[in-house]
Amino acid sequence: MDATSLRLISGLLLFAYTTSHSGRARNGPNYYGKFIGTFQNFAHDVAGDAYAVDDYIIFIKGFCYDGTAPQAYFWVGNGSAPNPQGYVVPYPDVEKGMEPPVLQAYNNTDIILRLPDGKRIRDINWLSVWCRRFTINFGEIRIPPNLVVPKVRVLPEFSRLAHGLRSGNITILDSKTFYIPNLHYDGAGPDAYFWIGNGSEPSTFGTKVPNERKSLTPLQGYQGEDIELVLPGNLTVFDIDWLAVWCVEYKHNFGHVMIPKDLNVPPALGQTKITPPWWYDPTSSAPTQPLVKHELTNCKEMLKGRVQVQWELFGEDIKIRVSGRIEEDQYVAFGLSGSEGKSEMIGGDVVVIAYNNGTGKFIAEDYYMSNIAQCDGREGVCPDERVGGKNDAVLVHGERNNGVTTVTYMRPLRTNEPVKDRMIPDSETSVIAAIGKLNHRGEANAHERFDMTTEDIRIDFTSRNVHECKNSLYNLPDMSDIKAWTPAVITNETTFNARIGPTGGKRGYSRITGEPSWGIAWYINDLLIPEITVKRGETYTFIVEGGNDPSNQARYHPFYITDSPEGGFGQKTEEEQMDQRAFAGVKYDEDGNPYPDAAGRYCEWTHKTVDMSAETETFESFFETLRLKCDEGEPAKLVWTVAEDTPDLVYYQCYVHNNLGWKIHVVSSAHTTVPIISMITTLVVGLLMLSR
Repeated sequence: MDATSLRLISGLLLFAYTTSHSGRARNGPNYYGKFIGTFQNFAHDVAGDAYAVDDYIIFIKGFCYDGTAPQAYFWVGNGSAPNPQGYVVPYPDVEKGMEPPVLQAYNNTDIILRLPDGKRIRDINWLSVWCRRFTINFGEIRIPPNLVVPKVRVLPEFSRLAHGLRSGNITILDSKTFYIPNLHYDGAGPDAYFWIGNGSEPSTFGTKVPNERKSLTPLQGYQGEDIELVLPGNLTVFDIDWLAVWCVEYKHNFGHVMIPKDLNVPPALGQTKITPPWWYDPTSSAPTQPLVKHELTNCKEMLKGRVQVQWELFGEDIKIRVSGRIEEDQYVAFGLSGSEGKSEMIGGDVVVIAYNNGTGKFIAEDYYMSNIAQCDGREGVCPDERVGGKNDAVLVHGERNNGVTTVTYMRPLRTNEPVKDRMIPDSETSVIAAIGKLNHRGEANAHERFDMTTEDIRIDFTSRNVHECKNSLYNLPDMSDIKAWTPAVITNETTFNARIGPTGGKRGYSRITGEPSWGIAWYINDLLIPEITVKRGETYTFIVEGGNDPSNQARYHPFYITDSPEGGFGQKTEEEQMDQRAFAGVKYDEDGNPYPDAAGRYCEWTHKTVDMSAETETFESFFETLRLKCDEGEPAKLVWTVAEDTPDLVYYQCYVHNNLGWKIHVVSSAHTTVPIISMITTLVVGLLMLSR
C-alpha cells in the first residue's frame, strides 16, 4: 500500500473518531451543541459532558449521580468556584414559584437544563451538583471564558424565480429546523416540494423535506404564512448546501436559499423555539428565554366540524389554537358562554381569530358581547380595547392553508377585568363558537344563526388528552367532481399577445388538453391556451412576452410554432428535433445550430392571493383573481406568413419547455376554398351524368 493510500485511510479513521467521540462533531444525531466540559467528580459518582445549546440551555450528555445526598441540585453562579451564593437550576422543569425538586438518581441520562429568570450562560462561571443542606460541591464544570454559544442563524429570503415564491428572511432555529416567515407561493406547480441537496445550486439530486404538517404531498399555496420545516432522518443543516422549492416532475427551481458553511447553530434536542414564543411581550425589554415546544394535547370540534379548538394549560395561562374552514373575509369567535348550562352569546367572553386580508395580518382579539349588534364604540359585539378594556389574548401564530385559517393565542385564566372578562374555572364550563364576516374595520360582524353554536358544549380547560376531533378540516374536495372550463377559441384575429399565466388547476390546462402541465401556460389575448384559427397565405403577428433571460429557465419561454403537440424544441436531441417541424420562431446560425428568435420581456398573470381555480366555475371568474406583472424591457415580435403546405393542425409552444401551448387550426383562405368546392361540385355532377 502506497503512502498516499495510507494517508487517506488515516484521515478517514481520524474523521470517524472525531465524529463519534463524545458527540462533539457537528453532524448527524451526535451534535449536542458547543462542548463546555466534563464533570469533575468529587463525590456521589457525578459524571457527564455538558454542551451549550444556546444562550439559555445546557445539555448534559450521560449524566450520572447516585441520588443519595439529602438536598442536591444543579447549581450555577458567577464566583470563582461553586459556593453558597449560587442558585438552583430546576430539573425537571417546574412552574414559576414552585419549589424545585431534589435531584434523584440518574444513570447515563441525557438532561436539558434551562437557566431560570432569563439568566444566560455568559452570566455564570460554573455548573455544579451542590448539596444545599451541607454546602458541599459533589462535582463541577467550569464555563470557558471564550465560549462561543450557538445561536439561531438568519439567512436571506428565498430567491424569487417562479410561481410568486417569496418569503421573509429564513432562520435556522437549530440543526434540523428552518423557520420561514411570510411565505408566499401560488400553489400552481404540479409536483413542487421543499427540496434540499448539495452543490452550487438546486438540482435533481436532492431530497424532499416534509412540509409544516409533516406531509410529503405536493405543496399547496401559501399566502403569508409563517412555517417551520424539520429536516428528515438524520440530515442536519451541516449536511446540505441549499433549501429550495423545486418541481420534481419538470426539474425546475422556483426559488432557493444557500446554507453557509460557518454555522454555529443550536442542536436539535427537542428544544425548538416557537417563534414568537407564547410568553413573549413585544413591549418588554427584558431578555426572553427559550421554552420547549409543546404540542397541544386536547382537541374538540364544533359547528359540524367546521371549527376545531385545541388547548393546553400552562400554569396560570391557557394556550388555545382555533382552526376554521372559512373564507378570507370571515372570522371564528370562540370563548366562554354568557350563561352556564347553555349556548348564550350575550354576555359571552370570546376571542375573535381571523386573517385580515386588508392588513395581511392574523388577529386574535378579545371581545365582549353586551348585545347582538354591530359595535358602536360603546355597546354591541365589541373588541375590549374599543370600549375601554384590554386585549388579553396574545397572538402566538397564524397561518392559512387549503381554505383553513388557524390562529394560536394565549390568554390568562383570570384577568383584572371582571366586567368584560369571564374567569376560566378549573372545571367544566360552557363554551360558544360562531363564524361571521369581518367588516371594513376588520372587526367581527354579525353572523347567521346557522353559523353559531346552539347546543351546550362544555370544556374543562385543565383536562388532558381530550381527542374529539376527526382531523377533517384539511380534507380537500373531490377534485374529480370539478368541472373543466369551456375551452377558449380565437378566430378572425391577426394580432396576438402571448404571455405566461397559471394553468388553472384541474379545471384548466390538464383537463382541456389531456396533457400534464408544470404550473404555467400560454395566455393568448388574455385567454388560457385558446384554440386559434388561421388561414393559409395570411400573415399573423405574435407579440411575445415570455422572458428573454436564458439563465433563469423558470422565466424563459421563447415562443414558436410547431407540428409537435408537446413543444420544447430546444431541449430535444438533434434526432428528436428532426421529428418535428418548426414553422416560425426558430432560426439557425452559420453552423446550423437552432436558436429561438421570439423571446421578449417576461410578463406573467399571477394569483392575487392563492390559486382559486377550484372555487371558480368559469375562466372569466378565475381571470378576475389574477393580476399582470411585467419585467422592464420590450416584447418580441414573431411574424408568421402561413405557407400553403402548412398542416391543418399545428401548435404554439415554448421553445425551452414542454406543454405550455395548444392548437392552431389552419384552414384555406376564401379565394382558395371556393374554387376547390366548385371543382368538387363539377366532378360530382359529371360522374352522375356519366352514370345515367
